[in-house]
Amino acid sequence: MSATQRIDQWLYFARLIKSRSQAQKFIESRVVRLNRVAVEKVAATLKPGDVLTLPFERDVRVVRVLALATRRGPADEARALYEEID
Repeated sequence: MSATQRIDQWLYFARLIKSRSQAQKFIESRVVRLNRVAVEKVAATLKPGDVLTLPFERDVRVVRVLALATRRGPADEARALYEEID
């Protein structure tokens, strides 16, 4: 596995977004922030240690990337990919 991963793919694998196409639309809306910088491209890459700010309808989630993934696994496996930051 490489040291980076596409942000849309990671959001889908981490089960933070329901589908890869929804992840792409979410990123294209320019509301996702990676290390406090707005993400402009769906193909932007992230790596372990990066911080994502994800504004959903009712709340804003801030997560630190702990690991990259090779597939969309069960929820427990997906939850191990990140940690919530208060």
